[in-house]
This record gives sequence, C-alpha cells and structure tokens, in this order.
Amino acid sequence: MNAAGPVAPSGPRILLRRLRQVMAGPGTAQERMDQLVVTIAANMVAEVCSIYLLRDGALELFATEGLKRSAIHETTLRVGEGLVGQIAQLARPVALSEARSHPNFAARPETGEEDYHSLMGVPVLRGGRVVGVLVLQNRTNRSYSNDEVEVMQTIAMVLAEMVGGALQEEIPGAGVLGADGLPRRIAGLALNEGLARGVAVLHEPRIVVEQHVADDIDVEAARLNTAVAELRIQVDGMLQAAIAEPGGESRDILETYRMFAHDKGWMARMHEAVQSGLTAEAAVERVQVENRARMSEIGDAYLRERLHDLEDLSNRLMRHLTVSGGQMADDDLPDQAVVVAWNMGPAELLDYDVGRVKALVLEEGSPTSHVAIVARALQIPVIGRLDQLLDIVESGDDLVVDGDNGQLFVRPGTDALEAFGANLELRQAKAAQYAALRDQPAVSKDGTRIQLNLNAGLLADLPHLDETGADGIGLYRTELHFMVRATLPTVSVQTEFYSRVLDQARGRPVLFRTLDVGGDKMLPYLTRYDDEQNPAMGWRAIRLSLDRPVLLRMQIRALLKAAADRPLAIMFPMIAEVSEFRAARGLLEREVERQHRMGEVGPSSLQVGTMLEVPSLAWQLGALLPMVDFVSIGSNDLMQFLFASDRGNPRLANRYDELSPAALSIVRDIVRRCSAAGVPVSLCGEAAGRPIDAMALIGLGLRSISMRAASIGAVKMMVRSLDLAALQAFMEDFYDSPEHSLREALTKFAEDHGVAI
Repeated sequence: MNAAGPVAPSGPRILLRRLRQVMAGPGTAQERMDQLVVTIAANMVAEVCSIYLLRDGALELFATEGLKRSAIHETTLRVGEGLVGQIAQLARPVALSEARSHPNFAARPETGEEDYHSLMGVPVLRGGRVVGVLVLQNRTNRSYSNDEVEVMQTIAMVLAEMVGGALQEEIPGAGVLGADGLPRRIAGLALNEGLARGVAVLHEPRIVVEQHVADDIDVEAARLNTAVAELRIQVDGMLQAAIAEPGGESRDILETYRMFAHDKGWMARMHEAVQSGLTAEAAVERVQVENRARMSEIGDAYLRERLHDLEDLSNRLMRHLTVSGGQMADDDLPDQAVVVAWNMGPAELLDYDVGRVKALVLEEGSPTSHVAIVARALQIPVIGRLDQLLDIVESGDDLVVDGDNGQLFVRPGTDALEAFGANLELRQAKAAQYAALRDQPAVSKDGTRIQLNLNAGLLADLPHLDETGADGIGLYRTELHFMVRATLPTVSVQTEFYSRVLDQARGRPVLFRTLDVGGDKMLPYLTRYDDEQNPAMGWRAIRLSLDRPVLLRMQIRALLKAAADRPLAIMFPMIAEVSEFRAARGLLEREVERQHRMGEVGPSSLQVGTMLEVPSLAWQLGALLPMVDFVSIGSNDLMQFLFASDRGNPRLANRYDELSPAALSIVRDIVRRCSAAGVPVSLCGEAAGRPIDAMALIGLGLRSISMRAASIGAVKMMVRSLDLAALQAFMEDFYDSPEHSLREALTKFAEDHGVAI
C-alpha cells in the first residue's frame, strides 16, 4: 500500500470525474464532503484524508477519513499552528516522510493521529486566498512524489468549488477569514510619498474558477489558444500606445511585459494542465499557484518583481477567458479610490482611470517594482509591505494613506480623521508657501547662496525641475533605465535616453552617476549573481563595472555621444580606494580618445568626479583630490558603512543618527579638505531633504545639496530663514561632544533663531 508510485497520467482525469460526480450528487454539503475524503484517500493510497477549512479565523476539521469522526468540527488550529497551520499561513504544500519529527508538528490527541508518521498537505485556494488545507497521512514513512503533490493541488482546486458554493449556503462563514470591522493601523514601506483618503477598491483580477474539470479537453485547449492570442494583441497595442507617448519608462516596462506574454514555457505549462483534465481557466490558475510558490522561494527582489509581471499577465489572461475580455471596468470606480492589492503589474494600474485613483496600497511590493515606478511617474502615493492587508481591508472601507511615513489607517476613527484633516490642511498650506518661493534663490539671511538640486532617475522626474525651482540634478541614477528593461540597452538606446534627459534639463547641470547595480538592484539579463552574505558591501556598483568593463564603456560612450556640444558631468559610485577611480577614469579617457578618432561631436566640457560613500576614501583625499573635478558625498551609504549599520534593518533604524558628533565630524573634514583643494563638494542622500539635517550640513560648510523633489520647498524655506554665521558659531563647540546626537540641540537652535524647520 505505502510503496505506491506516482499517479499514472490517466489517473488524475478519472479521479477528477469521480470527485465531480460526488460534488454533483445528492445529500448535504457535509455529506458530500464526507464522501470526498473517502474517494480521495482510496485513490491516493492514503490511510487518512482530512479537510480543514477556515472558520472564524481558525482552521476547523470539517471532514476526515481515517481520523476519529468525533473530532469533526471540534478540532481547530490557529493559522500558523502545527503543520496544517503552516500550510495555510505560507500557502505552500508540505510533504514529509516523518512528520512527527518536524519542529512545527502539533498532534491533536482527540483525532487519534499519533499513529501516523508521513504527511502531505496542500492549501485550498479560492480567488487567490487560502480558505483551507487538504491533508493526507500514512502510518509508514512514505515519500510522496512531486506528481502526487501536483494531483493533490488539483484536487484542492476542485474542493474550492464546494467551499464557495453549497457549503457557504449551509454553513455561513466556512472558508472565510473576514475582517473584524475595527479601526486598524498597518505599518508598511513607503514606496511613493503623498497623503490621501479614499474608498477601498479591492483589485481582484483573479477570477474565481467555478468549473475545474474539463468536459472536452480539445475544446479547452482551443479556448486557451484563442485567449492567449487575444492577450498578445492587447499587450502589443498597449506597447504601441506607450511608444507614441512622451517619456520612456512605460515603454521599457511594457517591452518586458510583452516578452512574458510570448514566453513558450508559460504556454506549455498551461497546456500540460489542460491535458491533465482541467478547464482552461483552471489550468491558468494552476500555473499561477506554481508561480506564487516560486516567488516565495526567490530572495532576489528584482526577480520576484518580474514574476509579479507574469502574475499580472495570468490575471489578464483569465479575464480573456471570461466575459470581461481582459479589461478592468471603471464604471463603478469611485472618484476617491484607493486600490488595494496583494501586488500588481504595471499594466494593471494603467487599466484604471488613474484620475480617480488617489493611492495604491500593496501587501507586497518594493521600491524597484515596475508598478511603483509607474505610480511615481503618475504621482500616486504608494505603500507596500503591508502585512495581512487583504485579510484586514474590505471593499468600501474608508482608508487614510500616509505615503510619507508608510502608514495605512483602515476604517479610521474620529481621532485619525481629525489628524488627517489637519495634516492635509498643513500640507496644502505649506505647498502654497513653497510654490511662492519657487522662483526665489536659496540664500541665507546673511547672503550665502546654497545650491538645491534634485535626485532623479526617471524621465518623469525631470518636470520637477520647473515645478520646484531646483538648480539642477545633483544625482541622476542611471541604473533605473536599465532596471525597467527586458534586455541590456544598446549604446544607441542609452544615447537617445541620456540626450532626452539633457534636453529636458534645458541647460541646468546634471550629474550622471554610472551604474550602481548589485546588492538589492539586480539585472538578471546581465550576469549570474552568487548569493552574498552582505550584498550592500558585495559585488556592486564600480566593483561590478570594473569587472565588466564593456558595460561601463558602453555607458560612457552613450553619455559622451548624448552630450554633443553640451556640458557633461559623470561620477562613479562606491569608490573605496583611489586605484578604483583611476581605473574607471582610464576607461572614460579611452572612450574620449575613441570619440576624437571617430570625429564625433563630444561634450563642450567634461567634469569627472566620484561619490564618496565608503569611509576608506576619506583617508585618501590627499591622493584623490588632484584627480577629480568634484566630489559628491553619498550620505546614505556613508553612514551605513561608518556605523556598520544596515540601513534597511528596522531594529537599527533609530540607533545611529546622522546628526551625531561622529557623522558630522567626518562630513566636516571632507568638506574642509575639498574646499582647501579647490574641489567642489556636494551631498546627496536622505539627510539633505530633511530641513533640520540640511541646516546642519550647511553649517558644516556644504553649499550644494541634492534631494527628492518634495523636499526642495521645505529646505529652501529653511535656508532663507537661516543666519548661517550664527549657526556655524553655535556648532563649533559640539564636534567633540560625547552625546549620541546633536539633533535636540540643533532643533533648539532653530526654534530660538526663528529657522523654519
């Protein structure tokens, strides 16, 4: 009995038909579920088959063959408790030949399961959400095959039909987690700033499949082919529309999207599922489940986001198989909509009437995801990494989105709404003040001019130059152009892109940073990355570029061609020692010589500098400064490396302060040495965009800082209210202080001297 091998290819079809007969037969839903576990156990050669379903927030034993029947509706497990709870929590199958030795094993004596050693369980999914768990058990140490796990996943899909149909009518609440209706606050990750209030609109492109078992396999295969063809036509049309529009990011993103739509492996897996006896819709859903399992096992954030694009395509294909024809309906979309989703592909957001979408909130998501990039271009606030979002939010809920601080308020109470109203009024009032200063220079009360520049990385960021009155772009992150593409951009493609950046800057300075990829910014089409214990300090930025010099030379060649009789400034990231800068500059000089030989028009002037992000470089300034035209301090990484503190670790978020004596002292020393050598120095990083931090940086001697667009107004207002001489005299006594931070003292100075912070 227990030595059974994988289920034969024809086995799943026969079993699915038997299960369908049971489900369509007479009797109550409970009686039919009791018959289902008997049929499954017999066909899967198992001594136990059990069905657990969510009810009132817990997993309840609804049916079993092999365990004590007295335990039915009496035995419950919390989500995450025991192996069954783990399967529900992670939405992933588990197959163990010796389950009792697993650390998550939790026996329930009332079931009589202590005699069983092996266990295999799969989640029961409906509409993309876990509603229960289907479990097999055997007395001996049985090794379940991958084919058997796949068959069980297919059975679970069929079981989901009953959970959403007859069972709901007989036992309301079975297979539903549900929200508690209480006000909630969820902390997440701010992906795009902004403040918004609106009505929750659940993004539910995953259509619930009502029929899983195919009546005619040939008919289902033909339906699948037709839907895929329609999908490809639709995606091609979206790409053509994007090509006709100004800007480049949407086009690049949709080119990646189109590549997935034409992927032969994806199509083959869906056809295999149809041949096993599933309908076309069920086949798409089956492959979706497999892709989600792959997502959960991939640590690479970039690759996970690309799999989310494939999820988006699957959702769209599912709609092509139904009456909706692949389009999201906007007829019922409220004017103040907050779209709520597990995750989204970029095309899904563009399906909405974006004029009505006030914010986007995601259970997953990352700053480098395609949908976050598109939302940023549309100026839609976005929050990601909102744990249990879809379990808490219901359609129509009142939501307050604080994209500045990464907070979502669900069904907010009176206090939260009053705070939102006050913050919104304050934000609008400040925005009006900042707008009035747009054309005014950032000059301190005692006459010192400060250059306020933008950090940018997308063509969509360029209009902010005029909107904010910024002096130029102090950091252009060129890697974003690479990250939204399906393939490595050629020299001609890069040249066109950089030329458009310079065109839109209209003579204002732009500091291009060469590729800073690696770490959390992967380019899977470029190379194979090995797992690194500490990727932030690993093979990234200039280290990668010097090991792949052709990549760097291609980028430099494109930048030189794009400048074409215009000024050009280039800087290299993460230089740790002077020899790295010399090597990088050597590659640049070779490209300059090549351009001269080819008779091409080069830049009217060329400045070459470096980011100073690695503390070791601060002790080599004597050798470095004669070789550079400028230095840009990258405060984010500099502070991370200075304090040996992962800036992405929430436990360390407030442990070290950029306004500590140590941090201020190293920046002051860099500024002084650059000034003495006559080398311009600037700073780009999060600190530059906070008025109190920016005040301290200016007090250290910096006269050029670069920040996000939303910070320009507040920092300019601070500068225009500042007596710089008084600040510098005040700060002189604090560099040797033993205090953790000077933030409190600097804040008190600002309050006493009327500085707008």
